[in-house]
Amino acid sequence: MRDQAESLRIKLKKQQNQSDEAKAIAVVSGKGGVGKSNFSLNFALSLSNNGSKVLLFDMDIGMGNIDILMGVSAKYSILDLFEHNMVIRDIIESGPGNLSYIAGATGMTTIFKMEQASFNKFMEQLQTIFEEYDYIIFDMGAGMTEESMRFILSVQETIVVTTPEPTSLTDAYAMIKYIHNQRDDLPFYVLVNRTFDERQAVKTYNRLQKVAKHFLERDIQFLGSIPDDRSVMKAVANQTPFLLHNERSSASKAIMEIIKRYENHHFNLEDTSKLSFVSKLKRFFIER
Repeated sequence: MRDQAESLRIKLKKQQNQSDEAKAIAVVSGKGGVGKSNFSLNFALSLSNNGSKVLLFDMDIGMGNIDILMGVSAKYSILDLFEHNMVIRDIIESGPGNLSYIAGATGMTTIFKMEQASFNKFMEQLQTIFEEYDYIIFDMGAGMTEESMRFILSVQETIVVTTPEPTSLTDAYAMIKYIHNQRDDLPFYVLVNRTFDERQAVKTYNRLQKVAKHFLERDIQFLGSIPDDRSVMKAVANQTPFLLHNERSSASKAIMEIIKRYENHHFNLEDTSKLSFVSKLKRFFIER
């Protein structure tokens, strides 16, 4: 029955997306401390709980913490792909709720400074896993580097995490502007974290949208918001995704509502590029 269900899932996916490649999503923030990785984890977990096959890729160079947030000790990290000549499937770990993940590690600049032979191997490995998942979510490091930008410019969608704080909002706009100047057709979603209420979240988004519209002449989509919920702090302290720590908490209800609207295509953003993630990534690294 499981094999039949898997075959049906793949068939439906191809009918809906007309592609057998996973959707690549980058989660970014202009500064640290806004809850980006915690959002990435619970967003990915909620997609997985709804039946999608999801891989969460920790790309936070030097400060990867997805495994810590889950309370697990990853046996391998992305570095093992290069330093120990492992294949990418061997470094994919199993998390809660059928979620797969690749742990980050100190020294991940190796990915961006590899020689051509190693780079070609990495691209081949990426291609194989993109054919096995519905979503691959890259939890990018806070801020921006020239190397990590290449990954962001290759995805189909970008989620920018901010909070209502003025400094966070300013940094979020700076991130959007920086990415937009490199690729003006990349869809943006905005997630407002740690809000007091929905009105504050909408106000925060409207401020960001107004500036982006005026100076960049583009729209950004409001993905949703997550309230400032004490259960999130407790979940982090217990090294458990807040979605599992208390599924009835306001934060958990918010993330589930976001996923419901996201999966039901309530948003009008579309990546107009015809190239796959791996094809775009190859192009950007060849140009380096």
